[in-house]
Amino acid sequence: MNAVLLAVKWLCLVWAVTWPVTMVTGIRNPGRRRHKDVYLGEHSKNKHRGRIDHKLMRQDSTKSLLIKTEQLLRIEEHDFAMRPGFGGAAIPVGIDVQVESIDSISEVNMDFTMTLYLRHYWKDERLAFPSRSNVSRTFDGRLVKKMWVPDVFFVHSKRSFIHDTTMENIMIRVYPDGSILYSVRITVTALCSMDFSSFPLDTQNCSLELESYAYNENDLMLYWKNGNDSLRTDEMVLSQFFIKKFHPSSGLAFYSSTGWYNRLYINFILRRHIFFFMLQTYFPTMLMVLLSWVSFWIDRRAVPARVSLGITTVLTMSTIITGVSSSMPQVSYVKAVDIYLWTSFLFVFLSVIEYAAVNYCSTLEEMRRLKRGKLPTSYNTRKAMAFDGCFHDSDIELTPFPRLPTSMTSSHHRTPLQNPEDPPIEGTRLRRQRSVQENVDLLLSNSYLIDSYSRMAFPLSYLLFNTIYWSMYSS
Repeated sequence: MNAVLLAVKWLCLVWAVTWPVTMVTGIRNPGRRRHKDVYLGEHSKNKHRGRIDHKLMRQDSTKSLLIKTEQLLRIEEHDFAMRPGFGGAAIPVGIDVQVESIDSISEVNMDFTMTLYLRHYWKDERLAFPSRSNVSRTFDGRLVKKMWVPDVFFVHSKRSFIHDTTMENIMIRVYPDGSILYSVRITVTALCSMDFSSFPLDTQNCSLELESYAYNENDLMLYWKNGNDSLRTDEMVLSQFFIKKFHPSSGLAFYSSTGWYNRLYINFILRRHIFFFMLQTYFPTMLMVLLSWVSFWIDRRAVPARVSLGITTVLTMSTIITGVSSSMPQVSYVKAVDIYLWTSFLFVFLSVIEYAAVNYCSTLEEMRRLKRGKLPTSYNTRKAMAFDGCFHDSDIELTPFPRLPTSMTSSHHRTPLQNPEDPPIEGTRLRRQRSVQENVDLLLSNSYLIDSYSRMAFPLSYLLFNTIYWSMYSS
């Protein structure tokens, strides 16, 4: 009996010591807790189609949201290699473009570089989802790779890329009824067939063409979403051009092996700024032509001065022509700037030829006078040609012009219709016009007249040329 009482007291003492520890740690039945964890793990593994653990969702919420989006849009249930409405009518795809900038225009390569936002609008009922608030869902480029998008490409493009900083600049927005907005930011370099016949007073008409690569008009119909308002531009300032007009248009393109395709055009008209070329080309050319005329006022016997001036202007004009040609494409027709430069070069070259003619005529004149004894024996023609100073024609005695016969200079003569018996008419005088040969002989015997005529003929001719040139190409 005493042994039983002693055992009961010992058990009570042990229970009194261990009970507070159990209350603090909260572990009443560790065996039961262990069996519960095993049950939950096996249950979560065997559940149908899997279930996202709440702890996993807290650790990787992005992955969980992506899985929910794919389930919401039922992406895994459809084959997006086929277009919407496959086998039926052509799917309409609206296009909306906002031009951000025209980065460069190259005359040598005949192309332009443009950055734009290209937006597509179409409807794919396979992506429709239920929504009480009718709110759209927006995604980035990671979802685009798992769904169907139009295969629009740029015709005549040389290079193009989608911006990918800091991620690919792609946006897709899905509405509950299946309507889709697909936007992408692209920089494209495309061909522009330029006509330089009026360069640099030209106007260029370039266009960027959009077309579906795989789907012809029986499968896909491209159109401008909002008509003429589908093309919008930011305020753009170009260095050598100003934009006269931006307008969209559409048409059809035919390929012999694949059929007809819808094609959209982004047309823009560029007018070149002329002030840059006035400063770099036209004004220097005019100054060189004017400088070549200075030799007309320099004495014809100042050979070093006139020759060096003529050679300098000719070489400067050659440098200007070479510089302009190197910055232009090698076209097979004549440009407006070529006409102006080569005509100006011709005026400069003729001024050098003019002095050659003056010098030659002066030499002939002096040789004739030397033979006739009109020049002193001490006169040296070589020193005269190399004379670098002022020379007056009065220093040399000129041969007087031959007088006309007395019968032709008579002030009293009869006209052919006058009666021989009538008295002669007073005050009538006949003047014999000089022939071409006599005029040439006059210039050869008086070479200073060539410079005198050139001082008027060259400026008037160049002024006439400029009037015709700017009236033709400035209109």
